[in-house]
Amino acid sequence: MTGVTPDTPPNAPEVSSAADLIDGASAPTPPHQPPHGTHKSGGAGFWVLAFGSMGVVFGDIGTSPLYAFKEALHIAATDGVTRAEILGVVSLALWALILVVTVKYVFFIMRADNNGEGGVLSLMALAQRALGKRTRIIFILGVIGAALFYGDAVITPAMSVMAAVEGLRTIPALEHAINGQVVLLIAGALLISLFMIQSRGTAKVGFFFAPVCILWFAIMGALGVYKLIDQPQILLAFNPYYAVKFLAEHSLAGFLVMGAVFLTVTGAEALTMDMGHFGRWPIQAAWTFFVLPCLVLNYLGQGAFAFDVLIQSELSGIAFEERNWFFEMAPLSLRLPLVLFAGLATVVASQAVITGAFSLTQQAIQLGLLPRLTVLRTSETQSGQIYVPQLNTMLLVGVLVVMVGFQTSSALAHAYGLAVCGTMAVTTLMAVIVMRQMWKWNWAKVLAFMIPFLLLDMAFLTANSLRFFSGGWLPILIGAGLFTIMATWVRGSQILFDKARKESVLLTDLVEMLKSRPPHRVAGTAIFLTSDSEAAPVALMHNLKHNKVLHEKNIILSVKTLNVPRVHESERVMIERLDEDFKKVSINYGFMESPNLPKALGLCRKQGLKFDIMATSFFLGRRSVVPAANSGMPLWQDKLFIFLMRNAANPTDFFHIPPGRVVEMGTQVSV
Repeated sequence: MTGVTPDTPPNAPEVSSAADLIDGASAPTPPHQPPHGTHKSGGAGFWVLAFGSMGVVFGDIGTSPLYAFKEALHIAATDGVTRAEILGVVSLALWALILVVTVKYVFFIMRADNNGEGGVLSLMALAQRALGKRTRIIFILGVIGAALFYGDAVITPAMSVMAAVEGLRTIPALEHAINGQVVLLIAGALLISLFMIQSRGTAKVGFFFAPVCILWFAIMGALGVYKLIDQPQILLAFNPYYAVKFLAEHSLAGFLVMGAVFLTVTGAEALTMDMGHFGRWPIQAAWTFFVLPCLVLNYLGQGAFAFDVLIQSELSGIAFEERNWFFEMAPLSLRLPLVLFAGLATVVASQAVITGAFSLTQQAIQLGLLPRLTVLRTSETQSGQIYVPQLNTMLLVGVLVVMVGFQTSSALAHAYGLAVCGTMAVTTLMAVIVMRQMWKWNWAKVLAFMIPFLLLDMAFLTANSLRFFSGGWLPILIGAGLFTIMATWVRGSQILFDKARKESVLLTDLVEMLKSRPPHRVAGTAIFLTSDSEAAPVALMHNLKHNKVLHEKNIILSVKTLNVPRVHESERVMIERLDEDFKKVSINYGFMESPNLPKALGLCRKQGLKFDIMATSFFLGRRSVVPAANSGMPLWQDKLFIFLMRNAANPTDFFHIPPGRVVEMGTQVSV
């Protein structure tokens, strides 16, 4: 079994961007740049972005009322239900929204943005920068958080869309016609349609979906008020006493209810993950002044409806009957339109995690955690709006498999919380590093943040771990798979890098040798791509060995990914002159940028390095990689690494090099 990889990085050309994370090398000094996204938040643009964020950022958390209260009350009502228990469940839901989403994410975590970008990998890069060095523990935390997010991205679309379609069963005329198979068919058709339109871009999808989401939240709030008027005593749920009392009196059952209540905050990570698309202030304003009030009203309304049903059952002497609380709040005449609109809203909900997964994948590729994948830009003006075709296909397949495997939204609810809890705990730990090292908070302030929120994360994590055998294993399995892939890619890249460094000749030594024994010279410019600018590129050595020629001008080109989202154009290109024949060019990119070498090389003119790119040859070293018995990785991991390399995007396409100007020269190496 063999694989082929370029002499340039197995990934983006800076192999060391991932390798250094493990080695503990010094972090690169980030170039000065204005925070990304800050220009987005003024004037009319602010409201346009706040409007657009409704269709992308809040879809996931906005569909939680479809299933969160229903699942939590179902667990609480296993041995009957009381008014205090209904108050307790609603109180837990409200305070989860207030503490986890509003206080933790909106007021704190969103402030820890990396030049406007958010998400677990962006926070990892920021934490590394705050420490001034790259550490193994931060790297591992970041990879764990990223891997678990992909579990969330697979489960969320399946669960939310199925929950909406199951609402058809609350309509008496359709109750017997809508069985499990019909639900799966309808949900599958909706999800396939969603994934097929991703190539049209975040902006178009977001602004098309924004009116849907705004109307959806307004409907939720109105439904809540409709029921709240009948039972205003549910407002007592704002008192945290009822939440604490419920947990104190129910021990294990209380923890199980907490696991279900956690469903109310699913989608909180999307608030940070999508900051690069819309900016921090528009997202914060949309949440605080519109989304949160509508969610609160709806949960209060569902609790009030449960009060009504409980009172009626007590008066009639009939056992308390569990309902699909969200849909049955609506009058029967409006239920079918509500179900249909809920289906559309849950399709929108899935957009939040899909968009987040695209952003996360681009960051992982640039940081050297994943092989090259094709990343397409879907907007000429908004650099954060991207589409990853391979990931889109993999997510669609994963969502459909999960949906068919679990059959119902209730079964999927058991699988959901563990991945999100894990990511939230990782986020808290890395935010603490940023607060202490970058914001220079004293330990009293840091601990005042860390202790309550870490305890809250651990409580939710413990509660959801009780559901491990009933479905919680799924996101852990997905996360473990992604962690294995990332760890294998980073470790394999490191081995390949070290092996190449060991067997290479220093570039400075080669320059001196060529002065004493000059080869035949040919006109033109040759650019040699390499991941190690200190060593002579393999392609250059092969060109000298086999063709026995040296070009008139020779550029040793390396591409580096820094711990910032975007690099200012003035700091894009760095040139170092070795002698008349050789120059080293370093091109810097942020982890949210896609490399475009011809465009970057055009900046060389401003620094006095002039050449015609269409009369220039790009030399790529191609390594045919075979597994070795003593490579430092088990044989199965060698084969996985080789498989990943063989399926990585072509470097010519990835770096946007004109195909007719590329010369590839190969060699074989074992890992």
